[in-house]
Amino acid sequence: MSEHAASGGDFDVLIVGAGISGIGSAWHLQEQCPGRTYAIIEAKDTFGGTWETHKYPGVRSDSDLYTFGYRFKPWVGAPIASAQAILDYMGEVIEEGGIDRHIRYGHTITSAKWDSASNRWTLEARTKDGNTAAFTANFLWMCQGYYDHQVPYIPKEWQGVSDFKGLFVHAQLWDPATDVSGKRVLVIGSGATAATVVPALCDLGAKVTMLQRSPTWFYAAPNVSELAERLRTIGIDEPTIHRVVRQDYIYNFHEMDRRSREEPEAMAEDLRALIRGYVGEDFQFEPHFAPRYRVWQQRLAQLPDGDLFQQVVAGNATVVTDTIDRFTETGVLTSSGELLEADIIMACTGFRLKVLGDIPFEVDGQAVDWGKTVTYRGMMFTGVPNMAWVFGYFRASWTLRVDMMADFVCHLLNHMTERGAKKVEVVFRDEDAGMEILPWIEEDNFNPGYLMRDMDKLPRRGSNDVWRHNQNYWLEREAFPSIDLDGQEFIYDGVRRDVPLAEAAE
Repeated sequence: MSEHAASGGDFDVLIVGAGISGIGSAWHLQEQCPGRTYAIIEAKDTFGGTWETHKYPGVRSDSDLYTFGYRFKPWVGAPIASAQAILDYMGEVIEEGGIDRHIRYGHTITSAKWDSASNRWTLEARTKDGNTAAFTANFLWMCQGYYDHQVPYIPKEWQGVSDFKGLFVHAQLWDPATDVSGKRVLVIGSGATAATVVPALCDLGAKVTMLQRSPTWFYAAPNVSELAERLRTIGIDEPTIHRVVRQDYIYNFHEMDRRSREEPEAMAEDLRALIRGYVGEDFQFEPHFAPRYRVWQQRLAQLPDGDLFQQVVAGNATVVTDTIDRFTETGVLTSSGELLEADIIMACTGFRLKVLGDIPFEVDGQAVDWGKTVTYRGMMFTGVPNMAWVFGYFRASWTLRVDMMADFVCHLLNHMTERGAKKVEVVFRDEDAGMEILPWIEEDNFNPGYLMRDMDKLPRRGSNDVWRHNQNYWLEREAFPSIDLDGQEFIYDGVRRDVPLAEAAE
């Protein structure tokens, strides 16, 4: 680690996090705001974020890489990719963009303070050797994600976990050196992680049981883009292939999103038809594969080549739909009285939400309570100047919003330079007077457990699209480019739009 990296420094922009969001944002900052100085502050010893954290069997993307990959970097490979393939891709971006020299690894942020007198953020960070480093900047770009990378979520109501004599581990903390061959492995959960580990554990020789409280919707499809392969066959260049196939995926998932709301039963039947293509027409969806919620009300887990269902039909994996009464020395006793014996129990029970990394924030000496702020389009917040938070999509690839938000942030930074402004805040417009203030997201829009458990910690939303993250990429990609940065919702250096610039200068 260089001396400069250990001692912090002063920059135009600080990016927090060297995961998929931070690296993409850094690339766009370099391209769209040349000459601005920046640093990426990263707690880990390497880049990758979620793709470095998770090491459970089969860890892979839950979105296609043509849209989860960046728009500026063609993806060549299977649409659903392994964690290592994604890390390799990110490594190429870092090398090609010369981003590595800007990353400060091994720095855990302990506080973030804004000072209006100097128009600077000061971030203090603890280094691996126990020292403190201070970083200052005019603008803060939060790209650290939304969950705790050290402590996963395990339900508090589980009784007797310590009674189990085998190995109990959450998927997020899985040691890849663990031998599962010939072992009875009980996987608790049914979301994207469980759907990934079950077929991977079967391939490693384990006898797997998946215990789920309720079923999940799955999208089963071949792990290949026929369009990409055809375009390669006829000699189309990779950047063009990436652009076209990316748009094809965006269009197809837009249709799925629309149909999940407008014709949910037909959409559900289409998903079942895709699964039957791998397991036959006589496959019984009741009771283990008949979700109680509408398609895409929770994340739609993707199954390359229908692998989970193929393992179930082959008899390598068993599914049990029930709740847990208690853990025993040999496994889990369900509420219906069935004892599920296991050598290893893996909890795939999701994340612990972290809002802005649980970093203590202050604005001019006052602590920020995120639950009392209101979000501007899911990326800026009332009462918090010169800061943006990357929060991606659940019904589309996270990275689609990374690219789009980067355009917005870079445009905002350049606009501030044009105005000679050092500070920008978001405030309610005249037309927002009396607007209803609501939780971050509607429960019938998207309701995974990690959001529902800690909704009060998240910023609030207003009742129109300007003051919410609507989770709709297809609407936002039209709205974002037309944002009026001189609109009434933006205040520069304490001056509203309706005050002429000449008068403000006086």
